[in-house]
Amino acid sequence: MTVTPQHADVAGSPWKQVALTAAVLFFGLLFAWFVLTGKPKPEAQPQDDPLKPVVSVIVTEPRDMVLAVTTQGTVEARRRISLVAQVGGKVAEVAENFVEGAFFEAGDVLLTIEPEDYEFAIARAQSQVAAAEQRVAEERGRNRQAKREWRELGSSEANALFLREPQLKAAEAALSAAQADLAAAELALARTRITVPFSGRIESTSVDLGQYMTPGTPLAEAYGIDIVEVRLPLSDKQLAALSLPLYGSVELSRPVTLSTEFGGRQWQWSGEIRRIDAVVDRDSRVVHAVAEVDNPFAPTSTGRPPLAPGMFVQADIVTPAISNLVQLPASALRSDNSLLIVSADEKLERQVANVVRRTEDWVWVSGLGANLRIVGEQTPLLMAGLSVDVEPVNQLSGVN
Repeated sequence: MTVTPQHADVAGSPWKQVALTAAVLFFGLLFAWFVLTGKPKPEAQPQDDPLKPVVSVIVTEPRDMVLAVTTQGTVEARRRISLVAQVGGKVAEVAENFVEGAFFEAGDVLLTIEPEDYEFAIARAQSQVAAAEQRVAEERGRNRQAKREWRELGSSEANALFLREPQLKAAEAALSAAQADLAAAELALARTRITVPFSGRIESTSVDLGQYMTPGTPLAEAYGIDIVEVRLPLSDKQLAALSLPLYGSVELSRPVTLSTEFGGRQWQWSGEIRRIDAVVDRDSRVVHAVAEVDNPFAPTSTGRPPLAPGMFVQADIVTPAISNLVQLPASALRSDNSLLIVSADEKLERQVANVVRRTEDWVWVSGLGANLRIVGEQTPLLMAGLSVDVEPVNQLSGVN
C-alpha cells in the first residue's frame, strides 16, 4: 500500500485557497475602483424660485379730513344742591312734589315749618319799632324847642347838649336797631317756607311731616333740570386733533353728539363743549372737557328719554379739518403701530405710523406721502425685507 501521493495532495491544498482568496479580493477591488471612478459627475440643476406671499395693497392719497374724536363720560347735573333748614321748628306742611323723583318749578314751596314763633317775634319787633319811632319824634320836637329858646336868648351859638342833639342821635340809632330786628324776624318767617330758586328735581328727601328740625338739618338733595354736563377725558392726541385751548379766556362752543343705549334703543342728544377743566387729572394725566346739554328733560315727539344724571354716554366731537390724512383699514396696522410698505423692488419695508384716530374698522394716519403701497392686511408671515407679489391695487376711497 502506497501513502506518498495522499500526503502531497493534502500539503498543496492551503496554497490553492490563499491564491483563490487573493484573486477574488483583487478582482473585487478592481471592480469597486471601476464603479467609483466610472460614475458620472453630478450636474448642477437649476433651482426653482421660492414661492412669494401675495399681498393686497392700498395706494395712499393724503387729503384734508374732518374726523370725530370719540370719548365717554357720565351725565351730571350742572346745579346740584343740598336743602338745609335755616330756622328751627316742626314741619307743618309738605308739598306733593316733595318726594324722590318729583319735579318742581322755581319758587315752589316744598316744605313749611311752623310759623307761629316767628310771627310772634315779628309782632314784638313791630312794637319795638313803634316805641323807637315815638322816642325819635319826641326828641326831634325837643330839639326844635331848644333851638327856639336859644334864639330868644340872642346867642348865635348853642350848646349841643342844650339842643338835645345826642339824645336825638341815640333815639334814631335805637329806631334803626328796632327796624333791623323787625327785618330779621320777617326774614326768619320767610325761611319757614323752603323753596329753590330754579326749576329742578328732587333726588332724595330726609324729613317728613311733623318732624322737628334744628337749624342746619338736611332736608333734601335736588338738582336743576335746565342744563346737564358730561366731563369727557381727552388724551394729548385728541386735544391736538380738536385744537382745544388749555388756557386763556377763549369761549368754547364745539358741537358734540352724545349717545347711549336705553330701553333697547340707541338715542342721541346734541350738546356743546363749553369749557375745559382748570387742572390736568393727577391720576390719569388727561384733560377733561365739559360738554353741556340744554333742556335735557324737554319732551320730544320721538319718545326719547331725558338725559338724566347718572347715564353713561359716548361722545363724538367733530374736529376742525386735519391736513394730509390717510384712511386705512384697521387690519393694515400692526400691533406695534407700524405699517408695511411695498417698495419699488417688491420688498416689504416697515414704517411707524402716526395714528390720529382709530376705530374698530378704520385708522387715520398722518405723515404718509402720496402713492405709497400699504399692505392692507397683516399676517404673521409678513416681515420687513420679504419679497412679495402684489395683487391688483385696491384704491381706497375713504369715509370721513
